Amino acid sequence: MRGLSVLIPTFRRPEGVLRAVRSVFAQATPETEVVVVDNAPEHSARHAIETLAREAPCTFVWAHERRAGVAHARNAALALATGDFIAWLDDDQEAPRGWLSALARTQRETGADAVFGPVAARATGAHADYFEALYARSGPATSGPCEAPYGMGNSLVTRAALGEAPFDPRANETGGEDDRFFAALAARGGKFAWSAEGGVVEHVDPARLNVRHALKRAFAYGQGPCETAYDRRNYAALARHMSVGAAQGALFGAAAAGAWALRRDNALDLADRAARGLGKVLWFRPQKFYGAAAG
Repeated sequence: MRGLSVLIPTFRRPEGVLRAVRSVFAQATPETEVVVVDNAPEHSARHAIETLAREAPCTFVWAHERRAGVAHARNAALALATGDFIAWLDDDQEAPRGWLSALARTQRETGADAVFGPVAARATGAHADYFEALYARSGPATSGPCEAPYGMGNSLVTRAALGEAPFDPRANETGGEDDRFFAALAARGGKFAWSAEGGVVEHVDPARLNVRHALKRAFAYGQGPCETAYDRRNYAALARHMSVGAAQGALFGAAAAGAWALRRDNALDLADRAARGLGKVLWFRPQKFYGAAAG
């Protein structure tokens, strides 16, 4: 594998980016390049980046992208990368030793344009099990080709597949820039693979450990299939998703209300499923999480 760049965009998580980058440093070879882009307008990661620059055992490149937005941050990081293969790690994730080699091995064995790995979430406090399930990502028990793509966090994508500035700025505040990219890649015949050994740990930010944020996130997850269908002008699929969502919203919404009234343990899980259903129905109502919307 020629030239591997690890890209870590960050937004107001200086401690998180320290942990994420150090986990990559621990397994980097001299040929590895690490790129960090601080997307906070006030440059909140500056001191963390200066510390990392002193510690770096490999090429370390960074930039301050003042235009807040997840697509801007990803495009800025990609513009700095020189590798033929691009690994993406989120600033709240931590990669165990062997992560990079596992993703690279799966790519070599499958020839995939994009390889994805598991995410094990770690949360504390009330409803910790629910939050860990919400932010985790699982897949097949064994590595190999897969039909559908997963998210950009914890992935390895060929530079040829990415091209230049592939992330749509319209997703700067809502997210989903990776979904749009992978949908376009699939439409042009891109190949995907799953690396069962290429897992990372996600340390869920306390700001995301509240029910309101979680249900907003679930609502946005529900919107995803409808947004993709609309972008592809597949109106039959859009209508089907909306019909299914309406049924889910009604069924699970009623069940959640009853469970909440009776204080049952599964009330939040039912509310989550209802929110995903409503997201399919109201897919045209964007939910903002990033960039200027983050405050």
